[in-house]
Amino acid sequence: MRAGSEWVMVWDLETVPDLSAAARLAGELNATDEQIRAAVGSGFPKLPLHEIVCIGALIANRVTEGWQITALGAPHKGERSEAELIEAFVQRIAQITPRLVTYNGNSFDLPVLRYRAMVNRIPAPGLYMRPYFQRYTDDAVDLCDVLSSFDGRGRVKLDELSKVLGLPGKPSEIDGSRVEEFVNAGRIAEVALYCESDVLNTYRIWLIYELIKGSITREQLSWSEVQLQKFIGARKVPNPYL
Repeated sequence: MRAGSEWVMVWDLETVPDLSAAARLAGELNATDEQIRAAVGSGFPKLPLHEIVCIGALIANRVTEGWQITALGAPHKGERSEAELIEAFVQRIAQITPRLVTYNGNSFDLPVLRYRAMVNRIPAPGLYMRPYFQRYTDDAVDLCDVLSSFDGRGRVKLDELSKVLGLPGKPSEIDGSRVEEFVNAGRIAEVALYCESDVLNTYRIWLIYELIKGSITREQLSWSEVQLQKFIGARKVPNPYL
């Protein structure tokens, strides 16, 4: 890592309901999972009740020619605990203090990450080395918010925008609504591959956003896309969703 380098981290969470936390919230510590599910209801759980099962992230640094990927992965609960996932992730943020890029991250990923660090008692000073939780900076860019001009009427789903821009979008086999199903079926590795695809779509949208801002040129965008293709092609373990 070169001193003074500019880094970006594009990331995404996959979660399932935390029934133990829900039981504590409901005061029903002896209830069965089925009873807790009924108490939680069928709607979207409150953010602290989302247990993180996968954290997908792409790291890139700015070079003269454009943006160059240095890492891409999606560690998951099939490999380590939620606490270990969070700790490794926030430590990496502390190491490189990158600009954070998400799609709907201000409403979901960032607050869930902080809540779950609290649930697991994880020190996370890296989350405070830049003003990631302040709306009026570009330290944490939520593309869903920014591209809609912070107006709910202009919000577009990641899959929709990706396909409009000529990008692959989400795979047909899985989306966020099926993550818990896949996890319960022991298919967490497939969830990780899906999470990587979301990260890649978000990164490519961000590159186009950087172009329209004038932060990169068309030539730098093209170079960055070529570097992305080379990086994916050189990976030892292929991802069919990419």
